[in-house]
Amino acid sequence: MKTFLLFLLALVAVIIMLANLGPMILLLISLIISYYAIKKFILTDSFVEKVLWGFVILIGLSISISNIPALIGVASFVVLYYTYKKWKKDKQDRYLEQEPWTN
Repeated sequence: MKTFLLFLLALVAVIIMLANLGPMILLLISLIISYYAIKKFILTDSFVEKVLWGFVILIGLSISISNIPALIGVASFVVLYYTYKKWKKDKQDRYLEQEPWTN
């Protein structure tokens, strides 16, 4: 029964993660753009370049904020990861219980 519930939880997490895959990819792209723009903003000395990189940072952050529902997909990925770890641990515990050479 425990493995069935773990399987059901993993199935639901995979469905939610696949449903939010597009927003998760766009969130990743926007965070990469923001990170790159912040690095360039810090390294530049020109005022005009700082304004332009600041504009790029605002664009990247606004795209990130618009993809807040992608956090549901990220949370389902975390649930899937911990479910997998629990499944492997239960499988290993069952194997250790069935060793024939222990008393």
